Amino acid sequence: MIDIDIQQELQYELIDDEKLVWTGRPGTGIIFRKIDIFLIPFSLIWFGMIIFVIFGVSTSPSENSNTPWPVFLFLIPFLSAGCYVTFGRFFIDKRRRANTVYGITNDRIIIRSGVFSQKVNSFNIKTLSNLSIDEKSDGTGNIVFSQNNFMFGMMSGMMVQGMGTKFVPSFESIADVRSVYNIILKLQRS
Repeated sequence: MIDIDIQQELQYELIDDEKLVWTGRPGTGIIFRKIDIFLIPFSLIWFGMIIFVIFGVSTSPSENSNTPWPVFLFLIPFLSAGCYVTFGRFFIDKRRRANTVYGITNDRIIIRSGVFSQKVNSFNIKTLSNLSIDEKSDGTGNIVFSQNNFMFGMMSGMMVQGMGTKFVPSFESIADVRSVYNIILKLQRS
């Protein structure tokens, strides 16, 4: 299935006589991942402790009731990290997926995504050595185009691409994942 809006977005990425065979977008909304079983409790404890320390420092009785500002400056990075891990990573991941489009041509797989800037990744269908599918009961799922990486499965959506993270090429949270998988397999054999 080809979405006209996505086709127009990917038109500039096509070369020579390439034709789009399939286009799509990842699922929308906030997605919980396997790592969240550990990260949500940890982040709530982290964030709670930082808030407790800030509140304790700012309300502690002393001769000089003014808390030194370097204490607050020291706590800002910890507060920022706590905010990101507790809340921000969900919204960054949601925005990244909202800015992501996928395309399959007769020769390549194209992934265009980004949060603050657009990055295009292109992979020759014929040279993909590993292809794995993760299908849910509702037909949605992921197709990963490289080695099955445990850390990717656990941490995907936590990091922001381009900020020191390694990009593992995949179609993430797409509808009717089995038919897209079959399209890729047929193109690899042709």
